[in-house]
Amino acid sequence: MQIDDAVLAKLEKLSHLRVDESKKDEIKEQLSGILNYIENLNELNTDTLSSSFSTLEGGTPLREDTPRESTTIPQDILSHAPNSTDDFFIVPAIIE
Repeated sequence: MQIDDAVLAKLEKLSHLRVDESKKDEIKEQLSGILNYIENLNELNTDTLSSSFSTLEGGTPLREDTPRESTTIPQDILSHAPNSTDDFFIVPAIIE
């Protein structure tokens, strides 16, 4: 399937994104490539596969779920925030 200007305009409207005119041809080409890949996947016959099919023998490997107590985790996270107080992010008010 090829993406044309009408489809791209509809995608822009639905996503509330504005695509620069200089990028439209590149984006149409990329989206068309993605759709062609999906069409190739649709050609695969998956009727004989069970819904729980896995390539891992024995299922998914599990690890012990043990909590870690570290008092530096909140400080590490908040160190990247532009503004924080008392272990909380400070953001501009959006509701008056």
